[in-house]
Amino acid sequence: MTKGVIDRFEGEYAIIEIEGETKIISISCIPPEAREGDVLVLEGNAWKVDHNATVSLKKQIEARVDRLWKD
Repeated sequence: MTKGVIDRFEGEYAIIEIEGETKIISISCIPPEAREGDVLVLEGNAWKVDHNATVSLKKQIEARVDRLWKD
């Protein structure tokens, strides 16, 4: 299963990090509700937002930031 994280949007494209590589994908290929930081999963030929993975990733990032500020 292919997973990626939306890094940012540039015009009509989403910049997505997939397995350590940056890919440029047309925003017409991803769900309209997708936002920066969302985890996407490729199911068949369609990208879908993985809401559970997105929440988990955001919690991991918040924990890392908290640890940085505590040091």
